[in-house]
Amino acid sequence: MNDGITVSMKTAISVEDTLMNEADDAARDLGMSRSALIAEALREYLWRRRQSRISARLDEVYKDEPAAEEQQLVRKLRRKLRTPDRW
Repeated sequence: MNDGITVSMKTAISVEDTLMNEADDAARDLGMSRSALIAEALREYLWRRRQSRISARLDEVYKDEPAAEEQQLVRKLRRKLRTPDRW
């Protein structure tokens, strides 16, 4: 349960010097702390990862050809949509 309280965890990580220098420059340009930049980058990465996993699952579900009944329904709907309304 989230009562609107943000809990932060301190951690130590090893990062290449050039990457950390670039992160420091970006944080300075954005007016944010290094920690805030890294947290935002991690948040964005994890969001994209979740989206990718969802897409992969959907691809798996829809990889098979539609059933004959579904194909027939799609053909009927396409024909109906091509027919102009008679008002």
